[in-house]
Amino acid sequence: MNDEIIGVVGAGTMGQGIAQIASQNNHTVYLYDAYPDQLGKAKHALRKILQRQVEKERMSQEEVDGIMDRIHFEEDLTNFGECSLVIEAVVEDLDIKKDVFQRLEGIVSHNCILATNTSSLSIASISSALKKPKRFLGIHFFNPAPIMPLVEIVPGIATSEEITQAARRQIDNWDKTTVLAKDTPGFIVNRVARPFYSEAIRQYEEGVADIPTIDWAMKEIGGFRMGPFELMDFIGHDVNYKVTETVFKEFFYDPRFKPSFTQKRLVEAGWLGKKSGKGFYEYGDEADNPEPTKDEKLGQKIVDRIVTMLINEAADAVFMNVATVEDVDLAMTKGVNYPKGLLKWADEIGLQEVLDRMSRLQTEYREDRYRPNPLLKRKVRNGETFY
Repeated sequence: MNDEIIGVVGAGTMGQGIAQIASQNNHTVYLYDAYPDQLGKAKHALRKILQRQVEKERMSQEEVDGIMDRIHFEEDLTNFGECSLVIEAVVEDLDIKKDVFQRLEGIVSHNCILATNTSSLSIASISSALKKPKRFLGIHFFNPAPIMPLVEIVPGIATSEEITQAARRQIDNWDKTTVLAKDTPGFIVNRVARPFYSEAIRQYEEGVADIPTIDWAMKEIGGFRMGPFELMDFIGHDVNYKVTETVFKEFFYDPRFKPSFTQKRLVEAGWLGKKSGKGFYEYGDEADNPEPTKDEKLGQKIVDRIVTMLINEAADAVFMNVATVEDVDLAMTKGVNYPKGLLKWADEIGLQEVLDRMSRLQTEYREDRYRPNPLLKRKVRNGETFY
């Protein structure tokens, strides 16, 4: 049994997943939720997920019983006094998160690490609620947390180096792949991934190709596991559009992150994707979705444009010291299952070719959205590569 007790605040899907990970690594876990009904649902859902692993012979019944026994479903936050690490996974609301941490600070020991799983709020803004912000940081898991290997470690402006390293060691010990990210909107993954969605929608809006054809191209030619429209439907347009909108606003309305009317209209109509039965595609027994046009020349054109925009964004993350070249590539392969690290991919294509593609887009559209990144231009000028 691991002596360290891990606290998780919020028993939704993400909180359940984090609790499962900690328990699987032999920690005693306190899982708290403000709503007792949600704790009951969480216990049932976790048991169901784990029993499925037994049915598939990936876990023994003894292992599952052990995991469940180590998780304590708490209705009282004051029981978190013995925790060495507390991870908050409540709704993406700044005031609610601040309230949680103000309460926690009066309960936990002086050396307990406090962390948020936020994907869209600044670490600095949440930390302002604390008297000791140096022990606070972002530990951002990806859904489903027990399966997805990536965790972004995000120190805030006040976080001590010692706390950052201690938190990273802890998550590394849980067999996760950690990357270090600067406290900027979207961190690494949600920032760099924006063109995967936005440039696909833009090509659809321009009439370059229809939705099934763009998805087909990105999977069959680009090597991505899901097409952008399939993935947006899977994530849910309420969630995906909100992230785009937040990143756009937080980057002071930089045109690179501008949301689309196409997705906004889906959200307004309640066509949220798979969960509502309709999004870019229809779902259900009688769904009749159009077939893609399997034109390889057109498909390559679609892929080249989206991948070029992704590379330009990845280069910007390095240029602005959000993360290292290696961590950006790790984040995109381990966090969203990209077929290759984008900057390694850039080297394979050739940086001159990537820059030429961006320059052609900028010349054609005359939009700041298509400005080539200065780091890309510098590397081409100096004859350098990313690796």
